[in-house]
Amino acid sequence: MKSLQSLQGPIGIFDSGYGGLTIFEKIKHLMPEYDYIYLGDNARTPYGTRSFEVVYEFTLQAVEKLFELGCPLVILACNTASAKALRSIQQNNLPQIDPTRRVLGVIRPTAETIGTLTKSQHIGILATSGTIKSHSYLMEIQKLFPEITVTGEACPMWVPIVENDEYHSEGADYFVKKHINNLLEKDPQIDTLILGCTHYPLLMEKIKQFTPPHVQIIAQGEYVAHSLRNYLDRHPEMDERCSKNGISRFLTTESKRKFEESASIFLKEENINVESISLE
Repeated sequence: MKSLQSLQGPIGIFDSGYGGLTIFEKIKHLMPEYDYIYLGDNARTPYGTRSFEVVYEFTLQAVEKLFELGCPLVILACNTASAKALRSIQQNNLPQIDPTRRVLGVIRPTAETIGTLTKSQHIGILATSGTIKSHSYLMEIQKLFPEITVTGEACPMWVPIVENDEYHSEGADYFVKKHINNLLEKDPQIDTLILGCTHYPLLMEKIKQFTPPHVQIIAQGEYVAHSLRNYLDRHPEMDERCSKNGISRFLTTESKRKFEESASIFLKEENINVESISLE
Protein backbone atom coordinates (compact mmCIF):
# COMPACT_ATOMS: atom_id res chain seq x y z
CA MET A 1 0.00 0.00 0.00
CA LYS A 2 1.46 3.35 -1.05
CA SER A 3 1.74 6.03 1.59
CA LEU A 4 -0.64 8.99 1.39
CA GLN A 5 2.31 11.29 0.71
CA SER A 6 3.33 9.33 -2.38
CA LEU A 7 -0.23 9.67 -3.70
CA GLN A 8 -0.29 13.44 -3.29
CA GLY A 9 -0.04 15.67 -6.32
CA PRO A 10 -0.90 19.11 -7.70
CA ILE A 11 -4.31 20.26 -8.90
CA GLY A 12 -4.36 20.24 -12.71
CA ILE A 13 -5.95 23.15 -14.57
CA PHE A 14 -6.51 22.76 -18.31
CA ASP A 15 -7.54 25.15 -21.06
CA SER A 16 -7.32 25.16 -24.83
CA GLY A 17 -5.42 28.45 -24.66
CA TYR A 18 -4.67 31.26 -22.23
CA GLY A 19 -8.21 31.99 -21.06
CA GLY A 20 -8.06 29.41 -18.28
CA LEU A 21 -5.41 31.59 -16.64
CA THR A 22 -8.30 33.88 -15.58
CA ILE A 23 -9.68 30.88 -13.63
CA PHE A 24 -6.25 29.79 -12.39
CA GLU A 25 -5.53 33.27 -11.03
CA LYS A 26 -8.74 33.34 -8.94
CA ILE A 27 -8.22 29.79 -7.66
CA LYS A 28 -4.63 30.52 -6.67
CA HIS A 29 -5.64 33.78 -4.99
CA LEU A 30 -8.24 31.96 -2.88
CA MET A 31 -6.09 28.85 -2.24
CA PRO A 32 -2.42 29.92 -2.46
CA GLU A 33 -1.10 27.02 -0.39
CA TYR A 34 -1.94 24.36 -3.02
CA ASP A 35 0.31 23.14 -5.86
CA TYR A 36 -0.94 23.60 -9.43
CA ILE A 37 -0.05 22.50 -12.95
CA TYR A 38 -1.58 24.70 -15.65
CA LEU A 39 -1.69 23.10 -19.10
CA GLY A 40 -2.57 25.20 -22.15
CA ASP A 41 -3.08 23.41 -25.48
CA ASN A 42 -2.06 26.62 -27.23
CA ALA A 43 -0.83 24.90 -30.39
CA ARG A 44 -4.38 23.66 -31.14
CA THR A 45 -6.43 26.61 -29.87
CA PRO A 46 -9.21 27.64 -30.38
CA TYR A 47 -11.48 24.74 -29.44
CA GLY A 48 -14.70 26.76 -29.81
CA THR A 49 -15.15 26.07 -33.51
CA ARG A 50 -14.10 22.39 -33.45
CA SER A 51 -16.40 19.35 -33.52
CA PHE A 52 -17.53 17.52 -30.39
CA GLU A 53 -15.36 14.51 -31.32
CA VAL A 54 -12.18 16.54 -31.75
CA VAL A 55 -12.70 18.56 -28.55
CA TYR A 56 -13.32 15.32 -26.64
CA GLU A 57 -10.17 13.70 -28.09
CA PHE A 58 -7.96 16.73 -27.34
CA THR A 59 -9.39 17.21 -23.83
CA LEU A 60 -8.93 13.54 -22.95
CA GLN A 61 -5.29 13.73 -24.07
CA ALA A 62 -4.77 16.71 -21.75
CA VAL A 63 -6.50 15.04 -18.79
CA GLU A 64 -4.42 11.88 -19.27
CA LYS A 65 -1.23 13.98 -19.37
CA LEU A 66 -2.15 15.75 -16.11
CA PHE A 67 -2.97 12.39 -14.47
CA GLU A 68 0.41 11.09 -15.70
CA LEU A 69 2.03 14.10 -13.97
CA GLY A 70 0.39 13.09 -10.69
CA CYS A 71 -2.73 15.29 -10.51
CA PRO A 72 -5.52 13.63 -8.49
CA LEU A 73 -7.97 16.37 -9.54
CA VAL A 74 -8.26 18.22 -12.86
CA ILE A 75 -10.31 21.35 -13.55
CA LEU A 76 -11.38 21.92 -17.16
CA ALA A 77 -11.00 25.73 -17.09
CA CYS A 78 -12.46 25.86 -20.58
CA ASN A 79 -16.16 26.20 -21.29
CA THR A 80 -15.95 24.43 -24.64
CA ALA A 81 -14.18 21.42 -23.09
CA SER A 82 -16.63 21.47 -20.15
CA ALA A 83 -19.54 21.56 -22.61
CA LYS A 84 -18.31 19.00 -25.13
CA ALA A 85 -16.05 16.58 -23.24
CA LEU A 86 -16.58 16.64 -19.46
CA ARG A 87 -19.54 14.28 -19.21
CA SER A 88 -18.02 11.66 -21.54
CA ILE A 89 -14.73 11.72 -19.64
CA GLN A 90 -16.49 11.45 -16.27
CA GLN A 91 -18.80 8.63 -17.34
CA ASN A 92 -16.76 6.65 -19.86
CA ASN A 93 -13.05 7.24 -19.23
CA LEU A 94 -12.54 7.87 -15.52
CA PRO A 95 -13.87 4.45 -14.42
CA GLN A 96 -11.25 2.82 -16.69
CA ILE A 97 -8.34 5.21 -16.04
CA ASP A 98 -8.69 5.69 -12.27
CA PRO A 99 -12.07 5.88 -10.50
CA THR A 100 -10.48 7.66 -7.51
CA ARG A 101 -9.48 10.73 -9.54
CA ARG A 102 -11.83 13.55 -10.47
CA VAL A 103 -12.38 15.90 -13.42
CA LEU A 104 -14.55 18.99 -12.82
CA GLY A 105 -15.78 21.69 -15.20
CA VAL A 106 -16.66 25.39 -15.03
CA ILE A 107 -20.25 25.43 -16.29
CA ARG A 108 -22.06 23.93 -13.30
CA PRO A 109 -20.38 26.21 -10.68
CA THR A 110 -21.41 29.20 -12.79
CA ALA A 111 -24.97 27.91 -13.27
CA GLU A 112 -25.38 27.30 -9.53
CA THR A 113 -24.92 31.00 -8.73
CA ILE A 114 -27.41 32.36 -11.26
CA GLY A 115 -30.57 31.93 -9.20
CA THR A 116 -29.38 34.46 -6.64
CA LEU A 117 -28.20 37.01 -9.22
CA THR A 118 -31.04 37.63 -11.66
CA LYS A 119 -34.13 39.60 -10.65
CA SER A 120 -35.92 39.53 -14.01
CA GLN A 121 -35.36 35.75 -14.38
CA HIS A 122 -33.89 36.41 -17.84
CA ILE A 123 -30.18 35.80 -18.39
CA GLY A 124 -27.86 35.92 -21.41
CA ILE A 125 -24.87 33.72 -22.23
CA LEU A 126 -21.96 35.09 -24.30
CA ALA A 127 -19.77 32.16 -25.35
CA THR A 128 -18.03 30.33 -28.20
CA SER A 129 -20.04 28.69 -30.98
CA GLY A 130 -19.25 25.26 -29.50
CA THR A 131 -20.52 26.13 -26.03
CA ILE A 132 -23.71 27.73 -27.39
CA LYS A 133 -24.45 24.79 -29.75
CA SER A 134 -24.00 22.30 -26.88
CA HIS A 135 -26.84 23.97 -24.90
CA SER A 136 -24.84 23.10 -21.75
CA TYR A 137 -25.66 26.33 -19.91
CA LEU A 138 -29.33 26.06 -20.83
CA MET A 139 -29.52 22.47 -19.55
CA GLU A 140 -27.60 23.11 -16.32
CA ILE A 141 -29.53 26.27 -15.45
CA GLN A 142 -32.92 24.75 -16.27
CA LYS A 143 -32.18 21.72 -14.07
CA LEU A 144 -31.51 24.06 -11.15
CA PHE A 145 -33.80 27.00 -11.98
CA PRO A 146 -36.53 25.96 -14.46
CA GLU A 147 -38.20 29.37 -14.18
CA ILE A 148 -35.20 31.21 -15.69
CA THR A 149 -35.18 32.09 -19.40
CA VAL A 150 -31.74 31.53 -20.95
CA THR A 151 -30.66 33.12 -24.26
CA GLY A 152 -27.29 32.48 -25.89
CA GLU A 153 -25.13 34.41 -28.33
CA ALA A 154 -22.08 32.90 -30.03
CA CYS A 155 -19.12 35.30 -30.26
CA PRO A 156 -16.63 33.48 -32.53
CA MET A 157 -14.26 36.44 -32.95
CA TRP A 158 -13.76 37.24 -29.27
CA VAL A 159 -11.19 34.52 -28.48
CA PRO A 160 -8.94 35.38 -31.48
CA ILE A 161 -9.13 39.07 -30.47
CA VAL A 162 -7.89 38.22 -26.96
CA GLU A 163 -5.32 35.61 -28.05
CA ASN A 164 -3.82 38.15 -30.49
CA ASP A 165 -3.67 40.92 -27.86
CA GLU A 166 -6.18 43.10 -29.73
CA TYR A 167 -8.69 43.39 -26.89
CA HIS A 168 -7.98 47.12 -26.36
CA SER A 169 -8.30 47.95 -30.07
CA GLU A 170 -11.10 49.72 -31.93
CA GLY A 171 -11.56 46.54 -33.95
CA ALA A 172 -12.63 44.81 -30.74
CA ASP A 173 -15.31 47.49 -30.21
CA TYR A 174 -17.14 46.45 -33.37
CA PHE A 175 -17.37 42.75 -32.45
CA VAL A 176 -18.20 43.33 -28.78
CA LYS A 177 -20.95 45.83 -29.54
CA LYS A 178 -22.39 43.62 -32.31
CA HIS A 179 -22.86 40.54 -30.12
CA ILE A 180 -24.16 42.37 -27.04
CA ASN A 181 -26.71 44.16 -29.22
CA ASN A 182 -27.71 40.87 -30.88
CA LEU A 183 -28.26 39.23 -27.48
CA LEU A 184 -30.28 42.08 -25.99
CA GLU A 185 -32.42 42.29 -29.13
CA LYS A 186 -33.27 38.59 -28.74
CA ASP A 187 -34.39 39.18 -25.13
CA PRO A 188 -34.63 42.80 -23.88
CA GLN A 189 -35.56 41.54 -20.38
CA ILE A 190 -32.05 40.16 -19.72
CA ASP A 191 -30.60 41.63 -16.51
CA THR A 192 -27.59 39.30 -16.11
CA LEU A 193 -24.90 38.35 -18.63
CA ILE A 194 -22.66 35.32 -18.11
CA LEU A 195 -19.27 35.48 -19.79
CA GLY A 196 -19.30 31.83 -20.80
CA CYS A 197 -15.70 31.71 -21.98
CA THR A 198 -12.62 32.11 -19.81
CA HIS A 199 -11.03 34.52 -22.33
CA TYR A 200 -13.83 37.05 -22.09
CA PRO A 201 -12.89 38.77 -18.78
CA LEU A 202 -10.08 40.47 -20.70
CA LEU A 203 -12.77 42.19 -22.76
CA MET A 204 -14.59 43.32 -19.61
CA GLU A 205 -13.97 47.06 -20.18
CA LYS A 206 -15.39 46.86 -23.69
CA ILE A 207 -18.31 44.67 -22.60
CA LYS A 208 -19.24 47.14 -19.84
CA GLN A 209 -18.97 50.01 -22.33
CA PHE A 210 -21.64 48.49 -24.60
CA THR A 211 -23.90 46.93 -21.96
CA PRO A 212 -26.73 48.94 -20.31
CA PRO A 213 -25.87 49.88 -16.70
CA HIS A 214 -28.75 47.85 -15.18
CA VAL A 215 -27.35 44.60 -16.64
CA GLN A 216 -24.82 42.85 -14.41
CA ILE A 217 -21.89 40.98 -15.97
CA ILE A 218 -20.71 37.73 -14.43
CA ALA A 219 -17.14 36.48 -14.96
CA GLN A 220 -16.59 32.91 -13.84
CA GLY A 221 -13.28 32.94 -12.00
CA GLU A 222 -14.41 33.72 -8.46
CA TYR A 223 -17.44 31.41 -8.66
CA VAL A 224 -15.32 28.50 -9.90
CA ALA A 225 -12.69 29.17 -7.21
CA HIS A 226 -15.27 29.19 -4.40
CA SER A 227 -16.94 26.10 -5.84
CA LEU A 228 -13.59 24.26 -5.81
CA ARG A 229 -12.94 25.37 -2.23
CA ASN A 230 -16.39 24.04 -1.23
CA TYR A 231 -15.78 20.80 -3.13
CA LEU A 232 -12.53 20.14 -1.25
CA ASP A 233 -14.20 21.00 2.06
CA ARG A 234 -16.93 18.44 1.29
CA HIS A 235 -14.40 15.82 0.12
CA PRO A 236 -11.55 15.79 2.67
CA GLU A 237 -10.20 12.55 1.16
CA MET A 238 -9.51 14.45 -2.10
CA ASP A 239 -8.18 17.48 -0.24
CA GLU A 240 -5.62 15.22 1.48
CA ARG A 241 -4.42 14.02 -1.92
CA CYS A 242 -3.71 17.60 -3.12
CA SER A 243 -0.14 18.64 -2.29
CA LYS A 244 0.32 21.99 -0.61
CA ASN A 245 3.70 23.63 -1.19
CA GLY A 246 2.50 26.78 -3.00
CA ILE A 247 4.23 25.73 -6.25
CA SER A 248 2.81 26.41 -9.75
CA ARG A 249 4.03 24.90 -13.02
CA PHE A 250 2.97 26.00 -16.49
CA LEU A 251 2.93 23.68 -19.51
CA THR A 252 2.15 24.60 -23.11
CA THR A 253 1.94 22.76 -26.42
CA GLU A 254 3.23 25.96 -28.08
CA SER A 255 6.63 27.62 -27.75
CA LYS A 256 7.68 28.60 -24.22
CA ARG A 257 8.47 32.18 -25.20
CA LYS A 258 5.09 32.74 -26.84
CA PHE A 259 3.31 31.38 -23.76
CA GLU A 260 5.39 33.56 -21.42
CA GLU A 261 4.59 36.69 -23.43
CA SER A 262 0.86 35.98 -23.67
CA ALA A 263 0.47 34.68 -20.12
CA SER A 264 1.77 37.97 -18.78
CA ILE A 265 -1.42 39.57 -20.19
CA PHE A 266 -3.58 37.25 -18.08
CA LEU A 267 -1.42 36.98 -14.97
CA LYS A 268 0.06 39.72 -12.83
CA GLU A 269 3.21 37.63 -12.33
CA GLU A 270 6.35 38.75 -14.12
CA ASN A 271 8.39 35.55 -14.08
CA ILE A 272 6.65 32.28 -14.74
CA ASN A 273 8.40 29.01 -15.40
CA VAL A 274 7.03 27.45 -18.61
CA GLU A 275 7.73 24.01 -20.06
CA SER A 276 6.85 22.92 -23.59
CA ILE A 277 5.17 19.50 -24.01
CA SER A 278 3.39 17.42 -26.65
CA LEU A 279 -0.01 15.79 -26.18
CA GLU A 280 -0.02 13.69 -29.36
